[in-house]
Amino acid sequence: MRFFLLLFCFLNFAAKAQELLPADKDLNSIIDKERQAYQRLGGAGGGSGTVLTFASNNFDVKYYRCEWEVDPAIRYITGKVTIYYTVTVATNSITLDLMSSLVADSVKQRNTLLTKSQTTNTLTIDFPASVNAGVLDSISVFYKGVPANTGFGSFITDVHGSPSTPVMWSLSEPYGSRDWWPCKNGLDDKADSVDIIVTNPVAYKAAANGMLQSETLIAAGTKRVAHWKHRYPIASYLMCFAVTNFSVFNEIIALGTTNLPFQTYCYPESLAGFQSGSASLTYAMQLFHDKYGDYPFIKEKYGHVQFGWGGGMEHQTSTFIVNTSENLTSHELAHQWFGDKITCGSWEDIWLNEGFATYSTRMYREAKYAANADALLNERKNEINFITSAPDGSVKVDDTTNVNRIFNNRLTYYKGCYVIMMLRWILGDNTFFTAIKNYQKDPALAYGYARTADLKRHLEQASGKNLTEFFKDWYSGQGYPSYKVSWNMVGSGFVNIKMEQTTSHSSVNFFELPVALKFKNATQEQTIVVDNKTNGETFLKSISFLPDTVLVDPAIWLITRNNTTVKLQPVNFPANTIKVGANPFKDKFSIFLYNISAPNLKVILYNTLGQRVITKEVTLTTNVDAEVIMPTANLASGTYFLKLPAIILSM
Repeated sequence: MRFFLLLFCFLNFAAKAQELLPADKDLNSIIDKERQAYQRLGGAGGGSGTVLTFASNNFDVKYYRCEWEVDPAIRYITGKVTIYYTVTVATNSITLDLMSSLVADSVKQRNTLLTKSQTTNTLTIDFPASVNAGVLDSISVFYKGVPANTGFGSFITDVHGSPSTPVMWSLSEPYGSRDWWPCKNGLDDKADSVDIIVTNPVAYKAAANGMLQSETLIAAGTKRVAHWKHRYPIASYLMCFAVTNFSVFNEIIALGTTNLPFQTYCYPESLAGFQSGSASLTYAMQLFHDKYGDYPFIKEKYGHVQFGWGGGMEHQTSTFIVNTSENLTSHELAHQWFGDKITCGSWEDIWLNEGFATYSTRMYREAKYAANADALLNERKNEINFITSAPDGSVKVDDTTNVNRIFNNRLTYYKGCYVIMMLRWILGDNTFFTAIKNYQKDPALAYGYARTADLKRHLEQASGKNLTEFFKDWYSGQGYPSYKVSWNMVGSGFVNIKMEQTTSHSSVNFFELPVALKFKNATQEQTIVVDNKTNGETFLKSISFLPDTVLVDPAIWLITRNNTTVKLQPVNFPANTIKVGANPFKDKFSIFLYNISAPNLKVILYNTLGQRVITKEVTLTTNVDAEVIMPTANLASGTYFLKLPAIILSM
């Protein structure tokens, strides 16, 4: 970080809460359901949540071909899963995740039966001989049984409509895939592509990831076979299927020169509601495509599949939703970028999924309903009140064994959202969205996994800013600041501002932030932004009228609470007075001129070698206060001398 010291010379002479619930009820429902989904891990043999997968790490999954036969009226599955993989270290066996409620009848490799063994939650396959690292091969697992019924379940049979019609769906987040199919169940290995083939009674249709390739009738027309193909990397928990008497309709969303298929599978009794909800989804898709970069699966489709679980689940290309609430659909759509294309690499960083999805709904609402400024501001107030309703808590998940901590709505969702809001405020829209697009395009992250440090790196590269302190305070640190702003007029054209701060938690002794201050009177207002780096820091700023009030962070970009302001007595200086700040300075400093009698002013800045580095000529209105800004971003660190005309009488 560069700093400068400025010395002055005249001619040739040097002189040394109360908790408020968030407005978005849909999002609260999503949070509750995701918390309950995670609890399934304990019931599935995951204990406290520390064991996420039991699969061996000696192979890399390349491709799944999943062939499932189901009847939505019967909780049962018969399956064949073919896995293509590369062995990463020489080995005699590999282990998959699979619950023991499912019986693996056999495992074949090129029509040869392999030896296998099952435990409570694994399937181990032994090879006839050691396999060398780098070898690409495949196995097929034939299995059947009643999937484990854990919590709300990753494999559900239910009914809908009147008269009742059977429905079946999967919901594997976070690690429920092993309940109903053999796979690698962790957050460390995405398959490059998948085929999903579902056979069910002819009265029903099956929805799944990717693009429908075919629907054929077999068994003398009594069964229907749907073949879905998805050619993007995918985590096992994002693979899905659902079966019932779906109504299906197809639309097109224009994304630049691309016409993206948008496909809906919904219950017949919900058809009208899902059709009317398409417009809001189209708006969100076009907004996110513009702000975040191309829809991640643009060569295939985006889809909605109705299911009976409250809230939604961001299955890749085929989001499962209970209804078309725009808050719900925008949240789940955002997960296609944040969660599906780039998946958090640890539950510690779940905010990379959920904070961005929550932020995206906020961005969607503020774009679509921009005319309703007061209502949107009240939504921000409610959310900030909720975030600051307790004095502690970090965005970083400090206990990944605690379900309620991982899916904490105040910290993971809302505070995560507002950390993103503050980054946008600090960097500005152009830089912020450039950084997010670069993050999404990063070949080391795209269609893979990311940690918070990866996002930070892209934000820093795009902005040129060092954000270490910001992430230390707002990602790892706890709490929030409360500001006391003391201010008074200086002459007729400047306001002196003193920024003091207390913090709600001892983990952070000071939050460095740019703070917007709106000065106003009955007829005029002016917003001044101060880049507050230290406690008790003062600023002298130009202002074009006499204010009587100041509002702290009026647009509510920052996580703050209990801010106060104090108006002090005005100060008047004699004619021809100069003040300079800040000193030391970094990228610029200001010269404040009070009631100057000269019509123009020549300002020269010298380095210690006597070389002129900046010359600025200023035309003044006689006896009017003014500010001269001296840009210094291109100067080297060091001491400089400022030369001003002799008309200046006081400093």
